[in-house]
Parts: sequence; C-alpha cells; structure tokens
Amino acid sequence: VFGKDITLILILNNLSFDHKTVKVDMSASTILYTRRTVAEILKATTSVDLGSKQGKHIWIKIPYSYYGKYLTTDKRIQVTALCEVMHTNGVKLLVEKTIILEDTNIIIKIPRRVVVNKAVTLEISYANPLPEPVNRCVLLVTLMNQQVKIHLARLAPRERSKIYFEFTPRRTGPLQLQVDFSCDKFSHVKGFVTIAVAPA
Repeated sequence: VFGKDITLILILNNLSFDHKTVKVDMSASTILYTRRTVAEILKATTSVDLGSKQGKHIWIKIPYSYYGKYLTTDKRIQVTALCEVMHTNGVKLLVEKTIILEDTNIIIKIPRRVVVNKAVTLEISYANPLPEPVNRCVLLVTLMNQQVKIHLARLAPRERSKIYFEFTPRRTGPLQLQVDFSCDKFSHVKGFVTIAVAPA
C-alpha cells in the first residue's frame, strides 16, 4: 500500500547436493509503466552460503522514506536480484519483480434509494496514507458531465476525513460519479461509483 514500508522476501534454494555460495546484488528503482527507470532507491549486496539441498530467505525492506519522493503517478517499483553462484564459471540468475502500489481507497457512500428530481446527499471519505502531513488537498467530483472542485483542509499523517456532497439527479437510470483526490505529496487518487436513479 502506498505510504507504507515495503517488505519482500527473496527465496534461494540449492537444488544440488553440493555446497554453494551465492552473491546477491539487489536493487530497487521507481519506474514508469513503460519500465523506464525514474530513480534508484535501494542498492545492497550480500553473500549467502547454502548447504546441500538447503533453502534460505533474504528479507528486503524498502521504507516509504526511500521511495516516497521518487514515485510517479504510475506508483511502480521494480526490484531486481542478480544472483551469482560463485566458483561455477559465473552462473548467474536474474530475478525481477514489479510492484504496483495500491492507492488509498476513496469510499463513497450513497443512500439505499436515489429518486429522480429529489435531492440526495453522498458521503465521500478520503485519506492520507503517508507518515507525514499533506497540504493543498483538492477533491474533483465529476457528475452529470459537470465538475466541482472542492478545496480541503490539510490532513495529518494517516488521517482519514470526509465531506458530504448534495445533488439532484435529473433523469432515471445509471449515473456515474467520479472522485479524484490530489494533494502536494501525491495526485490522482480515484474512486467511482454507479448510482441507480429510480423513477419518482
């Protein structure tokens, strides 16, 4: 989840009866959806001894403080581990993992029954998933081909807040509501819901 520390485990298994020493070069970078690197955020090298048929786990931790300011709106991190088996004429194995961080969820609560030409109030809640405060918070609500921009108060670390939004549906049938939340530390956290408008 975006804003939390990331913990990964690299599992190494020695499938042979011989003792093996493996050098592991690990790196992590924030990337675009095209896989182009934005910034390297972690680099580490370790050596692992594996006995006959033995397996070992290597824990990798990427704190939010490492990736937060280098993440793009794609919210992707590429982690690679280059594993070199020593004394075997350079046998190497590359392990890659792309992580797409989940956004804070926007929760939209709608009344059980929505009727045409009758005012309805929605509850929209949003959150700051980060361990630091966020400022310049803006909620963009799109409904019935109209956009409403709402400026919100700053949010403390890990704070969740809510607003109430009133509108009157002018026709029956499905109606799509989209919410887009942005602030100074991240942007375009989206949530949407389809509202079924009943006849009067």
